[in-house]
Amino acid sequence: MFRPSHFAAVVLFALFASVVFGITQRETPRRMVRYGLYCFALFTGSAIVLSWVMFLIAR
Repeated sequence: MFRPSHFAAVVLFALFASVVFGITQRETPRRMVRYGLYCFALFTGSAIVLSWVMFLIAR
């Protein structure tokens, strides 16, 4: 049974969501890939930043 960690789950969600966003929000393949990578970076970056903020608040 596949039981990912919290970070792996965030990365999987970011991957699938950014693929969907890239395909549905842009017209050309190059722009789709660039926007998908941009969304992926924002998803994972914001998850890392927010996890550190929650860690510091909980301390």
